[in-house]
Amino acid sequence: MQLPIVAPAPIVTAHAEIFRDLFENRCQFQHFQNYLTGLIVLDNKSLANMTRCVLESADKTNLSRFFSEAPWFHDRVNDRRLEYLLQQTKAVCGPKADAALILDATLCEHVGSLFDYVDRHYNHGDDTYPLAHNPVTSYYVSDPVRFPVDLRLYRRYEELTQGDAFVQKHFPGRSIPTTQKERARLHKEVDPLLLEDPDFQKLHQQFRTKIDLGIALCEAAIQHKVPFSVLLFDSWYLAEELVSMARYRKKDWISLLKKNRNLETNSFVLKDAAGTPIRLAGPHIAVDELVPLIPPAAYRAVTVGDPTYWTFTLAVRLPGLGKVRLVVSFKNPELTGTSVVLVTNRVEWGAQRIITLYLQRWPIETFYQDGKTHLGLDEYRMRNAEAIGKHWCLVFVAYSLLHLDCLSPSPTKGSSPLKTIGEACRQQAQALIQALILYAHDRLQLGQRAEDIFTHLFAKQQTVMARC
Repeated sequence: MQLPIVAPAPIVTAHAEIFRDLFENRCQFQHFQNYLTGLIVLDNKSLANMTRCVLESADKTNLSRFFSEAPWFHDRVNDRRLEYLLQQTKAVCGPKADAALILDATLCEHVGSLFDYVDRHYNHGDDTYPLAHNPVTSYYVSDPVRFPVDLRLYRRYEELTQGDAFVQKHFPGRSIPTTQKERARLHKEVDPLLLEDPDFQKLHQQFRTKIDLGIALCEAAIQHKVPFSVLLFDSWYLAEELVSMARYRKKDWISLLKKNRNLETNSFVLKDAAGTPIRLAGPHIAVDELVPLIPPAAYRAVTVGDPTYWTFTLAVRLPGLGKVRLVVSFKNPELTGTSVVLVTNRVEWGAQRIITLYLQRWPIETFYQDGKTHLGLDEYRMRNAEAIGKHWCLVFVAYSLLHLDCLSPSPTKGSSPLKTIGEACRQQAQALIQALILYAHDRLQLGQRAEDIFTHLFAKQQTVMARC
């Protein structure tokens, strides 16, 4: 049995009115507040559990219709959230020159295959292919201010185009291989013929790579006037199309660089420990071949906050990307372990600034962790894609309101939030326990019997227990 919720979470009450006009009626607005409260304070974030625990909530069917049928639009809610956040944090943000927009993706894993657009996506952490949705997210960081901006759902080409079904349609009896390389060979062979099918061609044209989605997210952030100057992303997004967009929009960028990326050997001179230029064979050299050639004496210690990194920096040309600056870094003076290679378009920046800015990418990782651990980012049960998008939107709203509660009213340069999202959630839960106690106290003062108050508060939960 869980404690009943007799009012929206205080943080929801404090900010919800800004969204009021986006909902057609009082019931929709109440669903909005109740769902945000459930995301913030309940461990079990299913629709059924929320309706059991929220005293004045409608039943699960009504809450489900709020997501699947009610005419409210998550893009408008997100627009309002961003407008409000930027206004509320204007005095707290750091300089625009140091503010960053981060691009990254996460997996929202599921057991069943009945969700719209669910598919097997590669998990880099454990080298598996779980059933999941794979949203690509943009995230804003400026000193203590940090919040998600927007997301786009990535759909694998084979899932979106229904490739297996079209192969069976045009090549009946053809077996579908299971390994990734064999499937790639199959599609290289059959896709030219499949593209002659108008239905397949229509689906083919809808496909968007993660690079395409990253570009769309950047453009959306600029349209919303999010004040950032630097794009941060991992090596997955380092592509000519994204870099070209950043150049056009006058945005700088920093990325991880894959060790197998080639550098143009005629664009730099590398010297050995004696100062003699090292002759490099061929027009290109891979990063993992270059790093062992760098003499240890060429590395310099760079301190960023508490950690010290041993770095070597070099301006080079990358095919397709032009002139860039590399920073090769190790965590120890012995230069042992795995090196990290960063790359940026700003060839005049030093290693310290490049590392300092790129370390701002970490908050998106904590956002994913907080979103999944505390706010149910991946705990939805809706099967409809539109409803799932609304759920993600409200998770973004819940996170943003909690983040406002975490900020100091008078921050100093380089300051961090005063508390974590988890701590903010626990404080909201404690406030609701206080509200429950006061609710019971007020009714006792009005002469109601304790037994009747208890029965009223736990009526919906007792009904479920009786069924069990």
